[in-house]
Amino acid sequence: MSDSSALIARLRRIAVGRDATHAVPPPVDAWLAVGLGRAQLHDIYAVDDADGPSGAGFGIAMAVAAGALPLLWLRTEACERRHGRLHAAGLIDLGLSAESLVLGIVADEAALWRAAADAARCAGLGTLLVESTGRAPGLDLTATRRLMLAAESSGVTILSLRVGAEPTASAAATRWGIAALPSVALEAGAPGLPAFDVECLRRRGGPAGQRWRVEWDRDAKNFRGTPLSGAGLSVAADRAAAHHPAAPVRRTG
Repeated sequence: MSDSSALIARLRRIAVGRDATHAVPPPVDAWLAVGLGRAQLHDIYAVDDADGPSGAGFGIAMAVAAGALPLLWLRTEACERRHGRLHAAGLIDLGLSAESLVLGIVADEAALWRAAADAARCAGLGTLLVESTGRAPGLDLTATRRLMLAAESSGVTILSLRVGAEPTASAAATRWGIAALPSVALEAGAPGLPAFDVECLRRRGGPAGQRWRVEWDRDAKNFRGTPLSGAGLSVAADRAAAHHPAAPVRRTG
């Protein structure tokens, strides 16, 4: 049995043992249930500019799921002007406490990559989130290899959030395409849980192209399938139901 299959089976047994009176759907996927691999570089691509907040929310949720805190978020002044300031209440709703976040705003992209290279070697961090917009020419294959080596050495998980950019070759262990989905209202019309359209575009040493429609459960600190027509959706490859068209699958790089 593979490691991921064993983990899924174990999570199923735990879930059934916790509440044996209810049918419990299987976890969405081992990657989404426990967060991304620690001490590695991961690429997160927003499908378009409007999905930038969803890409950031996905990254934060992954850090919380893995317990990879504190989180240092780096962005440029231009990114701050273009996408707006961070919303503290929204971050708390995702499960990220104020004391677990450090925000760094730098002058330009050159300063962004210098700061990222320094922070990646800081073993006191749990996660480094580096936000960039557009092509980001400074983030080439050589730069991502350096970030990956730094992550492996320091134990820091690095999330490269690319907003409004086409997927390009990098040394990242995984690459994800993220888009927003409408949340499903709770009882009495209360706002629903944050919902995401998630596609695995690249996975080192494994298959890519899988896609899920998931909700983030802040209390359980993991993702779960979004309800569809009143039913639990554990693993969703239903592209016709997706809010956005799929990004092209890139397995190289």
